Amino acid sequence: MSPEPVTPSPVTDAEVTDTLPEDLDITALQAPYEFPNNSRRRIPGVLYLLVGGVAIVAWVLTRGDEPVLVNTGVLLGGIALVLFGLYHLQAGWDLSFDERDALVAATREVGFPVGHASAQLGWRGLRSRPTWRILLYSNESPPSQRGLALVDGVDGEIIDTWVEANPEDWSDLE
Repeated sequence: MSPEPVTPSPVTDAEVTDTLPEDLDITALQAPYEFPNNSRRRIPGVLYLLVGGVAIVAWVLTRGDEPVLVNTGVLLGGIALVLFGLYHLQAGWDLSFDERDALVAATREVGFPVGHASAQLGWRGLRSRPTWRILLYSNESPPSQRGLALVDGVDGEIIDTWVEANPEDWSDLE
């Protein structure tokens, strides 16, 4: 005798809930968020240099013995690690200009009173210099202007700005 198939009971909308995991719930934050400093790249840079140097030294010390485990691949890997470590050291800029400082600099530059704004950190150039991208909207409702400012994260220099009339149509939200 086969068992009777079980039919699931219907779930109502009231029974369905969606919650954020604890680590993403911003209401539980006790202190302001601090963006990680870009200079942390120097730590793995030093580690890459050390491991690469050890690999090169191991290759040099066993070079004439027809080694099985330490061959030309170890040398090439050591050189690659040293180069990668040097890149990390030079790209480990100190992020001395945080998002609040960048927002103040961008607000001065765009020339209109700012309402909503958003900051994003990006990197530019081969040396990965940190750059804040600040999106700004005027303080009217709905905003009549918007702007984008690129602010250097090392010295706070304004790299570029774009300001335009807000092309978004928000009439259906009124």
